[in-house]
Amino acid sequence: MTAETDEVLTRVDGGVGFLTLNRPKAINSLTHNMVTIIAAALTGWADDDDVRAVVLAGAGERGLCAGGDVVAVYNSARADGTEVRRFWFDEYRLNAQIGGYPKPYVAIMDGIVMGGGVGVSAHGNVRVVTDTTKMAMPEVGIGLIPDVGGSYLLSRAPGGLGLHAALSGAPFSGADAIALGFADHYVPHASLEAFTALIVGGGVEAAIKAFAVDPPPSHLLAQRHWIDECYSGETVADIVTALRGRDEDEAKDAADLITSRSPIAASVALESIRRAGKLDTLKDALVQEYRVSSAAARSHDLVEGIRAQIIDKDRNPKWDPPSLAAVTEQDVEQYFTPADPDLTFEEDK
Repeated sequence: MTAETDEVLTRVDGGVGFLTLNRPKAINSLTHNMVTIIAAALTGWADDDDVRAVVLAGAGERGLCAGGDVVAVYNSARADGTEVRRFWFDEYRLNAQIGGYPKPYVAIMDGIVMGGGVGVSAHGNVRVVTDTTKMAMPEVGIGLIPDVGGSYLLSRAPGGLGLHAALSGAPFSGADAIALGFADHYVPHASLEAFTALIVGGGVEAAIKAFAVDPPPSHLLAQRHWIDECYSGETVADIVTALRGRDEDEAKDAADLITSRSPIAASVALESIRRAGKLDTLKDALVQEYRVSSAAARSHDLVEGIRAQIIDKDRNPKWDPPSLAAVTEQDVEQYFTPADPDLTFEEDK
């Protein structure tokens, strides 16, 4: 193996293809190279009769994947955005590939699973969370909008739960992930090694039967009474007003979070998820997300958000427009214009 491919470790053991994201110091954040390696491995294994299932996991103790390589996004967006658009083009195609994978694709969503990490796991057909899972779609905090097929999943979550997760960007648990529709099975962290071994020794179904347990109650699901009511507002400003009017501390905390996010990103996120709810397929949602992300790459807030959170770490972004009230319908609509070129799913690529 060359150093270049060490970012993703691939092996086949007992008829199971293993993909291990291997940048533990960066919580396995995805690079363009990693996306390319994963896509190629999945393509090869799809038609390989000696591979009956695939298992995705992350190296290290901290999590599966904390998202995309945000510094690379920042550097590209500060230039002309070409490189980050190429990354997203290939990443979203990988998300669709995972969504339609013909064999069991077991995503072990242990520890931190955010942004791009959700994209390589939550579209799989066997999605496993644990007692250490900390999942989030935190894009609005850096001037980006939930992508990697996140709008498709969020739009199909019960009631207003998807909008709450997207607009607040707050992390949620493994039990919440199952309630939201981002995961299927709950396996204790301590059982993961034995669980993985049984996938090799006895198959995916046997491993799930042996080690999956009932998840604890979902904290988010228990709050649907106020979440559904508050997130039915027409605009993000309406939602914030409704949240501030509630007695629950969690509602007030959500209002504070939303108002700290990029106003344009939050406004576009609301529209993107509502539109995604009317789209038929994951691929349709990914095409819409590619347009939205391409527009974000041209925006002030993406560069400023990453600068404030990651580069300078002053946590004091100067958003433009500066407030939810200053965001116009035209500001939002321009995020949905076709990209040039648009994302496609032609099979000859």
